[in-house]
Amino acid sequence: MHVPVMLPEVLDALAPRAGGIYVDGTFGAGGYSRAILDAAPCRVWGIDRDPEAVARGRALAERYPGRLDVVEGRFGEMDRLLGERGVAAVDGVTLDLGVSSPQIDTPERGFSFRQDGPLDMRMGSDGPTAADLVATTEERDMADIIFRYGEERHARRVARAIVAARAEGPITRTSALAEIVRRAVPRSNDGIDPATRTFQALRIAVNDEMGELERGLDAAERLLAPGGRLAVVAFHSLEDRTVKAFLRGRSGAGGEGSRHLPPTARAAASFRLLGGRAVRPSDAECRANPRARSARLRAAERTHAPAWTLASFSAADAAGSSSGRAPRAGGSVS
Repeated sequence: MHVPVMLPEVLDALAPRAGGIYVDGTFGAGGYSRAILDAAPCRVWGIDRDPEAVARGRALAERYPGRLDVVEGRFGEMDRLLGERGVAAVDGVTLDLGVSSPQIDTPERGFSFRQDGPLDMRMGSDGPTAADLVATTEERDMADIIFRYGEERHARRVARAIVAARAEGPITRTSALAEIVRRAVPRSNDGIDPATRTFQALRIAVNDEMGELERGLDAAERLLAPGGRLAVVAFHSLEDRTVKAFLRGRSGAGGEGSRHLPPTARAAASFRLLGGRAVRPSDAECRANPRARSARLRAAERTHAPAWTLASFSAADAAGSSSGRAPRAGGSVS
């Protein structure tokens, strides 16, 4: 049975209670949903854009009659998806960002550079694939994607190698792309495969993961009832910075604001931080599951203040809120 990363810590942050309603916005293999349902006599709504995950979830739901519902869709639309099903507010939301273990362990999904498969990388079943992106993106834009989402310092070199290779023929397999990147990027002493960052970047771009994260955080804010908990597990710094900036801004911890703005321009804090820093996995978990090493958990509790609107967010941003957006490729990129 698959055990999700930082499961005890996520349960501690959510504090499931009897009669509560919880959202597992990245259902995947259903590990968080199962644990929440076992922790208290509550109800869970699972959301996943992957039809295979939804099929697994519906099988799992038979073990929890009337308590588990799994919906196909994007967690960035969780308030709409649940609203259409008569749910106006929930007591907890958890998000486990990035690719799920079943996806990365299935070569046919095209996520892994360690196993040969079609260069797909889509979490759902629609939209352009990674092969489409590699085939059509201009070199400069390709370098920006790889630098922005993969934080690859050799992004320009990788983009140049991809464009040169595709001139010889289509790049349609994960193994082919991995070899192109490995030839372009010097191998480091940290043991990380040189293709890691480029594959991460393409996956994020194909699935619009950063845009989905921003929409998901906003949707969770609208959907959570006062006292409801939000728990987000991120696996790379770009995701974690975005979550950190959102929660610090919404909690009023992002700065005192500007003396040039009147107090009425500052929205009331819609979240209360649970802990001042991100929670990291234990050494024992990292030894048992190397994928957990980069995980970071951030959690917060919803206040009684209304969800921020675009106007209130703009005012707070002008007052000095930090941004989780990454810079464009700059002079350090080779």
